[in-house]
Amino acid sequence: MAETTKTPAKPAKVAKAPKPAPVEAEPTGRVLESYQIILRPLVTEKGMHRSTRNNQYAFEINTQATKADVRRAVEDLFNVKVEKVCTQTRKGKHRRHRFKAGMTKGWKKAIVTLNAEHRIDFF
Repeated sequence: MAETTKTPAKPAKVAKAPKPAPVEAEPTGRVLESYQIILRPLVTEKGMHRSTRNNQYAFEINTQATKADVRRAVEDLFNVKVEKVCTQTRKGKHRRHRFKAGMTKGWKKAIVTLNAEHRIDFF
């Protein structure tokens, strides 16, 4: 009697579950005015370099503001056309005063890229 070897059966393909729909950001119910969104411009050496080379400007913004809010505020306040908005949430730093330890507050930063035809003059 000759023995026959069987090859293992291939596993059946498993159907992938459909991807869930992207989650929309829920509105907070608060509508911020333009002057409440942009708190101050960040004028630094790096910022001045960005403004001359890349037409990008940095602002400290409200922590509840979104990219769309920042775009609307910059276009309203400075009468320019915004191409792109990048945001960063900066954490507070640990600080000590004598024997007490504490932290500085966290803040939010936006880097706004303008259309090539538009500029903002801070000085």
